[in-house]
Amino acid sequence: MSVQVVAAKMAEVELKDVPTGKDLPAESPVTPTSEGKNIARNDPREAGSSAASPTAEPSSKPGEGSLGLLTPNPAKMPQASAMKRSDPQQNGGEAFINRDGTVAEAPRMKKIQFADQKQEFNKRPSKIGRRSLSRSISQSSTDSYSSAASYTDSSDDETSPRDKQQKNSKGNGDFCIKNIKQADFGRREIEIAEQEMPALMALRKRAQGEKPLAGAKVVGCTHITAQTAVLMETLSALGAQCRWAACNIYSTQNEVAAALAEGGFSVFAWKGESEDDFWWCIDRCVNVEGWQPNMILDDGGDLTHWIYKKYPNMFKKIKGIVEESVTGVHRLYQLSKAGKLCVPAMNVNDSVTKQKFDNLYCCRESILDGLKRTTDVMFGGKQVVVCGYGEVGKGCCAALKAMGSIVYVTEIDPICALQACMDGFRLVKLNEVMRQVDIVITCTGNKNVVVRENLDRMKNGCIVCNMGHSNTEIDVASLRTPELTWERVRSQVDHVIWPDGKRIVLLAEGRLLNLSCSTVPTFVLSITATTQALALIELYNAPEGRYKQDVYLLPKKMDEYVASLHLPTFDAHLTELTDEQAKYLGLNKNGPFKPNYYRY
Repeated sequence: MSVQVVAAKMAEVELKDVPTGKDLPAESPVTPTSEGKNIARNDPREAGSSAASPTAEPSSKPGEGSLGLLTPNPAKMPQASAMKRSDPQQNGGEAFINRDGTVAEAPRMKKIQFADQKQEFNKRPSKIGRRSLSRSISQSSTDSYSSAASYTDSSDDETSPRDKQQKNSKGNGDFCIKNIKQADFGRREIEIAEQEMPALMALRKRAQGEKPLAGAKVVGCTHITAQTAVLMETLSALGAQCRWAACNIYSTQNEVAAALAEGGFSVFAWKGESEDDFWWCIDRCVNVEGWQPNMILDDGGDLTHWIYKKYPNMFKKIKGIVEESVTGVHRLYQLSKAGKLCVPAMNVNDSVTKQKFDNLYCCRESILDGLKRTTDVMFGGKQVVVCGYGEVGKGCCAALKAMGSIVYVTEIDPICALQACMDGFRLVKLNEVMRQVDIVITCTGNKNVVVRENLDRMKNGCIVCNMGHSNTEIDVASLRTPELTWERVRSQVDHVIWPDGKRIVLLAEGRLLNLSCSTVPTFVLSITATTQALALIELYNAPEGRYKQDVYLLPKKMDEYVASLHLPTFDAHLTELTDEQAKYLGLNKNGPFKPNYYRY
């Protein structure tokens, strides 16, 4: 009970024998002499009816209306005596002595209860009202089509995009996306990304007149984000025709896909595809009448695998493959070793500009973003095990250590293991720390890194996620058994519950965390996208015989060129070698400055 209510009750007891204004005869006038010191009842029934009182009118004097009080109508009350009595037992309440000597309680002032306040706070919403309010809150929470919000689609339409007939404003329907109406939002996303991708925009400007990709028909399978859209539009500006699918079922930004479709690109992707949808979209990109690709841009090797499996004759016209992931490059080397690689392939993943920037710096920032958005976890003091200390693992470990986490590392390579030790991380086997860690992160590019036995031993509430490209690192299939319960908490967050009540928090069903659950830094992706574009130009324009049916690294000179395009953003100024210095080092003044075997 509030102090105000207690005071009112005390006053009511003290004055129970004192006649109030309504008990006085008509000729017994009372007038308040103080606006803010009257005995106040905090009675909601009184407050609720005050607006309808026929004897009360709101004050119209300057300054009085802001107090929110009602005063009696002076026209209906004669002037009372100026004599008054304050009783300290009444907590500042006042009474008036009338001309006949009787004591009267001052009229109680009532606070205005505005109609909208009364309706909002004094009435409980009906079931329908609650449902509508919930729906409106839910809608407003997801109405922004930013990259952060797009993984919770605002559309209530559960119809599969495969069952829809959509056309853009020009009447073209050669695409399959979630909702073409989101195109305007996607266009804004792309425009923002362009500002953070200076090298790709510079390449577009410099090479647009030459059209180095004129006649190229590029089929792509990558993450469909605003950054990818800038790459696709750059390839188109350089003369290429493009058809695109997503390499991950959760990473597509639906609004960006809509903007690309509106711009005339054949895009087949939406967030939340099923496995069947995933392969259907790839097939729609490849299997089209009157159009056959002559270049492949892949991320993960799924597109290359599908063409080898379903349309092997297409490789007769394909000039080359550009692959940017660890998983995809591993597949290419396997094909090469088996003698089944029938076109040249460019390994972008192991180029310096991809390995040292995208893998390291991108993951260093996006690992925290992905974990925060999905779990709201605090990192300080948490025990984390990172499986793999390659460039991705190095970025994850550095970020978590900086946030105050206790970080363990698992590794198979003694060189990477020694690097982890020298960087201050404890090298362990996974089963040694599985019972005590709070977060498990995989980034190896391997399969079955975390298996059911490890999952069974985890502590209650352990967060499990993957930063590698493929979803094979965590044995998620072993968790889909009758004795375990899956509980969806929010988008991309599942509780997997054991019979004894223990639960783990699985993110993105074991798929790539940062692009499934958050976003990645645009500037870093500019470096990778520029490298991909140059690799396509190189393979497409290479004279016959320069590249054989094997896997190649991007020439060092191109790596350096990509890096140089990004330096003006930082107002950076390179030092130039003198002729004497260049001669002493045996280098060309314009590069390349390092041999191919150099380890950065």
